[in-house]
Amino acid sequence: MLRSFFAHEEGQGLVEYALILVLVSVVVMGILLTLGGQVGEVFENISNQLRDNNNATP
Repeated sequence: MLRSFFAHEEGQGLVEYALILVLVSVVVMGILLTLGGQVGEVFENISNQLRDNNNATP
């Protein structure tokens, strides 16, 4: 009976994929929280430079 219980691995693959997805999500959220401000500053600098270039053009 115990062997037949452990032989049923039908949902195991799905659970493994779910755990991998959760791990990847946690890593991505950590990276975004760490680098989010820096990425925002880069886009802000680009926006400011584009705006300054458009204002300088006659």
